[in-house]
Amino acid sequence: MKQQGYLITLEGIEGVGKSTHMEFIQHVLEAKGITPLMTREPGGTPIAEAIRHVFASHHDEPMTDETEFLLLFAARAQHVQARIKPSLTSGKWVVCDRYIDASYAYQGGGRGIPLERIAQLEAWVCQGCLPDLTLLLDAPVPLALSRIQCRAAADRVESEKVVFFQRVRDAYLARAAQFSARFRVIDASGSPESVQMQLHTVLTEFIENH
Repeated sequence: MKQQGYLITLEGIEGVGKSTHMEFIQHVLEAKGITPLMTREPGGTPIAEAIRHVFASHHDEPMTDETEFLLLFAARAQHVQARIKPSLTSGKWVVCDRYIDASYAYQGGGRGIPLERIAQLEAWVCQGCLPDLTLLLDAPVPLALSRIQCRAAADRVESEKVVFFQRVRDAYLARAAQFSARFRVIDASGSPESVQMQLHTVLTEFIENH
């Protein structure tokens, strides 16, 4: 195995089970002798987590799309420089719950932020730290949203309408088609066990080839 770090990202709309399957991904890697850094966006450092709180909370003052967009990239700048880049440089594998593709899906597809504007900030903020493998958990929007109805209180983004999440899902699938070399689309509409079987297959293949 090469002595370098790899960045694996987990993407998908609300309700597809990302949080549940992050732990499974960690177990698969550890079983292969890899101790990964498990992190998330927005967040991953104390400063970035503080930004996440502002981003996700409901406010009396409506948050503009531009503010949301810049908050996410501010958190990402801190995350990349403080955790992701140093970890990869030291040879550590990193698994991140959401990363740059989420901005193209949520702010691009969902909010309508121009893709070229996202690309400009990606080049500036990510500093070449791009995913080696992206696992896209995909499920029909009504099914995914039905899974989060039992949550105690929906955050600001979870409270969006179905049409918003449909645009986000469509954008994710477009990214997967555009960057098929690193994307693996996982059918998340079935049981957790069926999702984990798919994840295990993809992760095993990736590890064996790297």
